[in-house]
Amino acid sequence: MRAHIVYDSAFGNTKSVAEAVAGSLGALATSPIPVGDFRPVDLLAGDLLILGSPINGWRPTPKIAELLSALGDGHLKGVKAAAFDTRVRMFIHGDAAKKMAHTLRDQGADLISEPMPFYVQGSEGPLRPGEIEKAARWGKSLLEALDQS
Repeated sequence: MRAHIVYDSAFGNTKSVAEAVAGSLGALATSPIPVGDFRPVDLLAGDLLILGSPINGWRPTPKIAELLSALGDGHLKGVKAAAFDTRVRMFIHGDAAKKMAHTLRDQGADLISEPMPFYVQGSEGPLRPGEIEKAARWGKSLLEALDQS
């Protein structure tokens, strides 16, 4: 089993979260992969796929949406999955992580976590204080969920 952490990042915040999650997964994780470099054929049954995206127009970025479409051809059978997004803390905001998680589940992946938001300061960041530590804790919770599944 390998953990593939695939992300899109406009200002580096989503990449930073992906790196913190990867660090908490240890040897299980491959290096975080920009969405344009990920090859769906590398994803095998039993693997963990973690998708990360900034909120872009209330949803995941177009590159992440394109990957999700490509994964709809049976690539997710037997795959564990989780999703996160980076967002500005506002009264009203999008929820890219929830949209990604629903699509992953609908296409056959087994979700092992609720979608997770990580917050940035302003529209470009940096991440709010404590968010990197939160990402590391979330990564460890994914390991625990894998052990229970």
